[in-house]
Amino acid sequence: MSTSPEVPAKVERAPAAVLLVDDSQVQRRFLRGALEASADFCVVGEARNGREAVAMVERLRPAAVLMDLDLPIMNGIEAIERIMATRPTPIVVYSAFVDGENSTNAIEALAAGAVDVVAKPEWGEGGRLDAYADDLRRRVKVASRVRVITHPRARLKRTAPELAPRPADPDAAAPAPAAPVAAAERAEAPAVSTRAPAAPAAEPDNGHPKRPLRAAAAALIRGDFVRGTGKDAGVTTAAAAAANGHRPANVQVVAIGASTGGPQALATLLSALPADFAPAVLVVQHMAEGFVPGLVAWLDHLCELPVVLGQSGRRLAPGTVTVAPSGLNLLVHDYLRVVCEPAPERQFHVPGIDASFTSIASAVGAEAIGVVLTGMGRDGATGLKAMRERGAVTIGQDEATSAVYGMPAAAWTMGAVEHQLPLPEIAPLLIDFARGEPS
Repeated sequence: MSTSPEVPAKVERAPAAVLLVDDSQVQRRFLRGALEASADFCVVGEARNGREAVAMVERLRPAAVLMDLDLPIMNGIEAIERIMATRPTPIVVYSAFVDGENSTNAIEALAAGAVDVVAKPEWGEGGRLDAYADDLRRRVKVASRVRVITHPRARLKRTAPELAPRPADPDAAAPAPAAPVAAAERAEAPAVSTRAPAAPAAEPDNGHPKRPLRAAAAALIRGDFVRGTGKDAGVTTAAAAAANGHRPANVQVVAIGASTGGPQALATLLSALPADFAPAVLVVQHMAEGFVPGLVAWLDHLCELPVVLGQSGRRLAPGTVTVAPSGLNLLVHDYLRVVCEPAPERQFHVPGIDASFTSIASAVGAEAIGVVLTGMGRDGATGLKAMRERGAVTIGQDEATSAVYGMPAAAWTMGAVEHQLPLPEIAPLLIDFARGEPS
């Protein structure tokens, strides 16, 4: 008598426990309804202010937090800092977008440890709210599976300068000096590279009072990614990559693609590039509509290189970081001319990393370097492979330092990655290639 083979039972994933943080009961009701419309989520608590959020994360230990930034008692950024210092938890920022301050605050929240940011919906047609709820569930689902690290409390406040200089107040008392970083905290972070650092260029006084703070801020941000990276055997180091890989004869463009966890990774990489870094740098970061200008302003205040928003008809400038605008694909043509155009309807992420990388493969060829950083999905893999096939150097962030090892893994599996590196090792390799220095 024959028997049918047993079919393994499908493993059911438990619903992700989510904590909602918003002082508006109407907003919390909408968020609860949007999440619990799917069996993938269970709302385990609702906090009305930042202080409640910190306490409830400690008590409930949710898989993810959906948090507004404009909170009473303790604001959202301070709550994120405290949570990431005591009970690291994936946090999705849920923020109203208004030109200027709210956009900047959202980027600061990402720097403090949040993994994603989504704009609040525009209350109108029900169909649009349904689409918004679908996108919200997708983002929270991704966030609930992200690995997060501990951030020392108040790190952002001690290091990140204000994004717009304020006029001096002659009647104001002199500000107290920033608290020094404790020796124990400094000891936690090993050196980023064993090579001798280049002599720092003199800091010009260009009316930017934030410039003297850049080195300290960047070093602390980079420290978050250095700790616990654990360079496994087989992972290429920057020195080994420079010795074993082919070298571009003349680097015109460094193209960088990132998604989930990208703002922190970009800050780590870009802030390590010196002021004399000659190639043009293009960044394509997946980000909700309206928040890219805030990202540009934040990076510009952390990096030695100027950071600007990409515009059609302009060219990628040497020694300048250009960030692709939201809602459009940024394509690079001959002579580094930029064209921004609508994406095809079927394209999921806009701006698309594949679109930019493929255009660079065609226009620049072997005089380019492509880098795929942390992110969910596969965007960038096809474009990076096209770059490699045209002779460009290609780099992928390794799993240990990626918040989400999705995009780099897809590029690696496809054979698009020539060098797989821990995040802190990528900038030293770019510098060597740009300067044409022997390893």
